[in-house]
Amino acid sequence: MDTVTLGSSGLRVSRLALGTIPFGSGGGFEKIAGLGVEEARRQLDEALSRGVNFIDTANIYSAGDSERVLGKAMSGRREDIVLTSKTRSPMGEGPNDSGASRIHVRRSVDQSLERLGTDHLDLLYMHQWDGQTPILETIRVANELIREGKIRYWGVSNYSGWQLAKTVYEARMAGLEGPVAQQVYYTPEAREIEYEILPAARDLGVGTFAWSPLGEGLLTGKVRRGEKTSPDTRQGAGWPEPHVVDRERAFDIIEQLDEIAGDLGWSIPQVVIAWILGRPGIAGAVIAARRFDEFVEDLEAGDLTLPDDARDRLTALTQQPAYYPLWHRLLNGQDRPEPAESEFYAEHQRALDSRS
Repeated sequence: MDTVTLGSSGLRVSRLALGTIPFGSGGGFEKIAGLGVEEARRQLDEALSRGVNFIDTANIYSAGDSERVLGKAMSGRREDIVLTSKTRSPMGEGPNDSGASRIHVRRSVDQSLERLGTDHLDLLYMHQWDGQTPILETIRVANELIREGKIRYWGVSNYSGWQLAKTVYEARMAGLEGPVAQQVYYTPEAREIEYEILPAARDLGVGTFAWSPLGEGLLTGKVRRGEKTSPDTRQGAGWPEPHVVDRERAFDIIEQLDEIAGDLGWSIPQVVIAWILGRPGIAGAVIAARRFDEFVEDLEAGDLTLPDDARDRLTALTQQPAYYPLWHRLLNGQDRPEPAESEFYAEHQRALDSRS
């Protein structure tokens, strides 16, 4: 398993991270979770044996039970693991049981450490933007936790491009440690981060990991046009994510993925994950599965390289519109291109040329 340096830090992590959303039970995650300690330990053993060192969890997963299960599963192997968790999401009904304020972040980190059975997190993500807490308060509490040894680095998740830039520059102006990584939703069907979020991260030196590269089960091959999706899958069980703008386009993509996978002798998930790992600005992806055989299949994608023709075919098929100001820059601003977004602009230009 290849490793990468995460953002502008010195932290080396595997390009695939083990996601733990299937671990534990409760808290409204019953439709997509349920794995106990032994099943979690089996996944962890397999991941570590294949060179995965990056383990991703969150306090909100199964109302903290994912962290409890992971803590027991990783007992005795903490030093082999780069451990992340997340804060900001509601963990109760009280006025301070949510957000990126000092009181909530400190309280939730202490609770996560207790559930995980460890004295520190290697990376703490702010799971969502908090529009009520001053960003400098969030930056300062992250730095306090770093100085105290409770976390080593911090990052953000699901931020807009301007929110990411504001966070980084507020930290720099205050002489404080800023986020080294972001975790964002990214699949062949949903490439919106390419407009602003991913170029911003590249320019700012923030590493990007994709969460749910298979689209919350949408791109596993189990969702098909005109067919009822099995109720034992995330999409068949009524899970509300992801937001799909154009369902027919999604089915077109799934059918093309099926053709590419058949040509290569791969699975659809392997095609998707390999494509994502080959995208500009993507450090890696978080994979998670309840079934062990599917988890191993996803892990194997970390060692696969999508052939150029298959990669280009999928990229062209899933190209999203050149919204303003992108189309205007393509017409008038490419004498001085921006390195952080040049590959994306070239793809848009090829798509526009092919339609003319």
